[in-house]
Amino acid sequence: MRLSQRARLFALAIAAILAGPAAGGDSLSERIDTLIAAGHRDYATNAAPIASDDEFLRRVTLDLIGRVPTATEARTFFADRSPFKRVRLIDALLANPESSRRLAQYLDVALLDRRRDNKVARPAWEEFLRSSFERDKPYEVLVREILSADGADPATRGTAKFFMDRDLDPQVVTRDIGRLFLGRNIQCSQCHDHPQWDDYKQAEYYGIQAFFNRTFLFPNAQAPNAVIAEKADGEMSFTNVFDKAKVQKTTGPRVPGQPVVADPKLEKGKEYMVAPAKDVKPVPAYSRFARLATAITTGDNPAFRRTAANRWWSFLMGRGLVHPLDQDHSGNPPSHPALLDLLGDEFAAHKFDVKWLVREIALSQTYQRSSAAAPGAKDLGASKFAVAPLKPLSPEQFAYSLMQATGLTDAERAALGDGLTDAALQAKLAPVAAPFQNVFGTRPGEPEEKFVSTLDQTLFLKHGGTIRNMIAPRPGNLVDRTLKIAEPDAIADELFISVLTRHPTAEERKDIVEALKAVPDRRTALAEIVWALVASAEFRFNH
Repeated sequence: MRLSQRARLFALAIAAILAGPAAGGDSLSERIDTLIAAGHRDYATNAAPIASDDEFLRRVTLDLIGRVPTATEARTFFADRSPFKRVRLIDALLANPESSRRLAQYLDVALLDRRRDNKVARPAWEEFLRSSFERDKPYEVLVREILSADGADPATRGTAKFFMDRDLDPQVVTRDIGRLFLGRNIQCSQCHDHPQWDDYKQAEYYGIQAFFNRTFLFPNAQAPNAVIAEKADGEMSFTNVFDKAKVQKTTGPRVPGQPVVADPKLEKGKEYMVAPAKDVKPVPAYSRFARLATAITTGDNPAFRRTAANRWWSFLMGRGLVHPLDQDHSGNPPSHPALLDLLGDEFAAHKFDVKWLVREIALSQTYQRSSAAAPGAKDLGASKFAVAPLKPLSPEQFAYSLMQATGLTDAERAALGDGLTDAALQAKLAPVAAPFQNVFGTRPGEPEEKFVSTLDQTLFLKHGGTIRNMIAPRPGNLVDRTLKIAEPDAIADELFISVLTRHPTAEERKDIVEALKAVPDRRTALAEIVWALVASAEFRFNH
């Protein structure tokens, strides 16, 4: 019988304790700290202190399950005096069903750049990702399934969204395979070798494309139910735009840094298992496309290992050891080369277990440092990882945090009663989150790399009905709860812990008390206070 996520993570924790230090003398989290410290000449003096309980709780809950903590979760954590409470919290969050959904949301945006649904229904794709993380599917297996999907099987069509929603465009697919899975945005090598970086070659660009240059959408590119089909022949040829002689070059399928995957010699007349014919999908006896996924994800491919490790490091740390994530080349070396190699090797050694790697990074002091620099600290560039970065909430984090902070999520939980399940709750919350994805997300097809504030976002926050409707009193939500509290000090505590995961300062407490006294309608006053808190910069960022 398969262990539950909670049982599996608990077993990992116990095994680690019983086993003692890892090979090399320390756990991965401790080795992370050692190698980060080695990258800063005066790290001990300049590194920020370890974050307070409230800062850590909010940060790790946002990162691992995609929302702010409930008031009950916060009070329970603050009251816990165990020296192991942060370890227990990390394990509990990773065992929470919301964690699989959070990881799926992150990877969805990373792989599809918020493209509009084209040929594959979004729910099928989202469920494929969510269930993959719920079942602790190794990352290399997940990627292999994505890169081998042809969309022909209705039961697994969701997996093919990566190719289908790009219309199998050879230039777009080549670029995105390189940047997302190999850390190399070699689009500029489409026409010639890179003029600056010797490790970005035109032949490598077309080597990736050669895996699928024989493919096409069947029955046609416009059909909403199109699938990937493949011919048995067709070579990958290219010319350098600067070559006046226009010499045609060819390449077989090849991942950068790896040998060419040679085609077998087939007996003439036996090139197809299903021969091409009118309205018939051809099936070649040998498929180049079928070799793509394995060639990319093999454990012998260092580019895949380091790119995968770098992605999940960035997921928690706000930036990669190679940054930007798709610029891994000789002119942009990692900030901590030994650490990137270590993470890639350990990730592979642990069978590409995403939750294991995320857990080790979250356990490190590097991750748990405060976002407030130490007094007099110097040389605190972001690549030093000496201070926790300010990370804007993703549209999904912002939406689910607002629903939790305002009490909408609690009210929906109460309304579901005995029918409360993660799936049932998600069905209630997902439609509320959709407008945030539209307003705060990047334009379809654009990588979500930088925080951008727009006029539409400001108007949505200040005048939109979505947030006001969340705040409006309803049984079980934040305004409803605080209306039932008589003592102004206790109201201030409930508001700040629910929204900002901390107690108010003396000055903030005084402001709340005075605001409640100044307005005869406490309901209106509380709604305005909640709006001011959720619209604040403190709420909008993870810190």
